[in-house]
Amino acid sequence: MEIVQQIKKSGFIRGVIYFLIGILTFPGLCFYNKLKVLGMEKLKPLPKQNVLFVSNHHTYFADVIALIHIFCAVKWRKSKGLGVPYYLLLPFTKIRYVAADTTMKSSFLSKLFKLGGAITVKRTWAPNTGEQRTSINPGDTRNICKALENNWVITFPQGTTKEFATGRKGTAFIIKQTRPIVIPVVINGFRTAFDKKGLQLRKRGTKLSVQFKDPLPINYDDSLEDILVQIMDAIEQSKKFQPQLPRT
Repeated sequence: MEIVQQIKKSGFIRGVIYFLIGILTFPGLCFYNKLKVLGMEKLKPLPKQNVLFVSNHHTYFADVIALIHIFCAVKWRKSKGLGVPYYLLLPFTKIRYVAADTTMKSSFLSKLFKLGGAITVKRTWAPNTGEQRTSINPGDTRNICKALENNWVITFPQGTTKEFATGRKGTAFIIKQTRPIVIPVVINGFRTAFDKKGLQLRKRGTKLSVQFKDPLPINYDDSLEDILVQIMDAIEQSKKFQPQLPRT
């Protein structure tokens, strides 16, 4: 009984946070800039659990905030865009997202976002030294797998906002473990419109886009490397999508 009450309480808190953050961020997405959502109708038939959204990454927070807006709008049967944000009155709260633990401790606002559904993970590299860690943190993996049991989970396989950065095998490992429905997401414009944190407008009038693709037909018995290649192609961050420098 106590566990049920805790779940309800966390859902309530998340709903309040989504309402407050949603009201504050809606103008930046739809008034000062223009958000276009493609493939929104593909989200309606999805189950409310064991769905993993894999996306490229532009800012720390604006990307996730836009996806939360969209998911809440879908709950209210919207399929062509956000429109009037009345969906924030009763938002969809079965959303979790993967974020670096250092990012979520950086400020009061980031700690508030953490209450909004963050699954914090340790970086696989040390930000000051660039030292690589070869192992996957078992605790982080368990937390993400657990979250998938009852939620939609958003993850960024590159783990950085740097464009065309190498994807990380942790995402492929989780896919092999949990066998979720995997939805590729491609975002554009957020890096231009917002600062790196995604909390301040940098350029108004930017065309923002979020595209949801069809679920990936993944063979869960494939190697981690093959699954990662499939993901990076789907989110258009593999080498074949990288612009070629002109020959001199």
